[in-house]
Amino acid sequence: MADKTNPMYLGSGDPARQRTDYYPFWLDNLADDVTMEGSVLNGVVRGAEDVRTVLSYARTLYEHQDFIYIGGYGENDFVEDYTSTVAGEPIANIAVVYRNAAGQTQHLVVNHRPLPSVLLFSRLLGEHFAGTRYAQYFAAPSTATDYD
Repeated sequence: MADKTNPMYLGSGDPARQRTDYYPFWLDNLADDVTMEGSVLNGVVRGAEDVRTVLSYARTLYEHQDFIYIGGYGENDFVEDYTSTVAGEPIANIAVVYRNAAGQTQHLVVNHRPLPSVLLFSRLLGEHFAGTRYAQYFAAPSTATDYD
């Protein structure tokens, strides 16, 4: 039974479970008209090139991935449930990968938590993609110098 006293986004704390080598097989099999939505995004990312570009960079911000579950969901779909840290802050994600009849990734729903980490992650992505067509999907980079 899961420990209900600690938020799931804190992970197991077991360094042996903190993987840095995971690569999602479904990322190499995106449908041309794939869509992705998520808690770090403003709107829906559309198209294989855009989804691949955003996810490929976003994955580099994870310091590790500590998987709770990774595997099939229903007849043709896939789920990843993991915790991590981004810029030293705890974050967790449940990603649901919906595949079409051809087995291609058709739609992704990527839901991170908790909110402070979601906002941080989105800002970091916004900083990286500033000045590109991808910037529209993320929180604006912080211009504040004092958080008091």
